[in-house]
Amino acid sequence: MKRNSWIVLAILISGLLVSCDENNQSSGDKFFKSGEFEKAVEAYTSDLEYKPNDVRMLYNRGRAYEEISNFEMAKADFEHALNEDPNNFQVLLSLANLHHKEKNYTNALFYANKAAEIPGAPAMASFMKARALHQLGKPEEALKAYDNAIHLDEGFGQAYFNRGLLKIAMKNVKGACGDLQLASGLEYKGSAEAYAKYCK
Repeated sequence: MKRNSWIVLAILISGLLVSCDENNQSSGDKFFKSGEFEKAVEAYTSDLEYKPNDVRMLYNRGRAYEEISNFEMAKADFEHALNEDPNNFQVLLSLANLHHKEKNYTNALFYANKAAEIPGAPAMASFMKARALHQLGKPEEALKAYDNAIHLDEGFGQAYFNRGLLKIAMKNVKGACGDLQLASGLEYKGSAEAYAKYCK
């Protein structure tokens, strides 16, 4: 996935996380928002000494670890948070995302699927499930998951883009061009170029 895709995903997830509980602010939140991720880790670690099972702070520290590419520590925090709150789709999506970054698509699918099964889960859960299925060589299942992501969020440009590329691989150029055109209309980066390459 292109770097801007990771940035969009990180913004979506961190936006959900930092806004979870405005009354439970940590100085780590301020450092995180200002991009000082190592200081955020230190602040969350200090706070966690008093509340070692605080799901929000574990999750936030995990995100800060992820930002400094300490994926093992990030996973440890996310897994701890998940033990405390097994149906937290934010934590599940972060674990799915980390495993996808590490090309462990089976685990990425496992966590994305669990997130997608939670009532009220966002379109991102189906999208991440589709990405993992695509990488695992299950195009028909991936297509259904992309369809569901778009059904949940008709303005999800990245889902149209990825579904379009999957359709190209499946030799459905007409369907792909429709998706790439929609992604381009939603101003998803790279979609106009892909449309020009495959559809003109």
